[in-house]
Amino acid sequence: MTNRIYTSYSQIDRDLEMLKIEKEISYEKLIFGVKKTKDNLVPQNIVTDLISKYSSAIPYGSIVSTAIPFVINKIFPAVKTWFKNRKRGG
Repeated sequence: MTNRIYTSYSQIDRDLEMLKIEKEISYEKLIFGVKKTKDNLVPQNIVTDLISKYSSAIPYGSIVSTAIPFVINKIFPAVKTWFKNRKRGG
């Protein structure tokens, strides 16, 4: 950042306003990136992405890539419930 010589307070105010807006934009970009990352870390999305990348190597890849999200939606809630309801330490 270069040193700047200001001749009036209005120039300082203008630069401060620009910096404030740049800060808000950067913050919103960060929030958007976090939300996008959070959405991509869902097990269903991870498996779907993996299958879509390797569907050409998997026989009947299109059928598998269609069936996997359905299976995940049925199995993961059951597994989650099982972990929540099981007794600990004994």
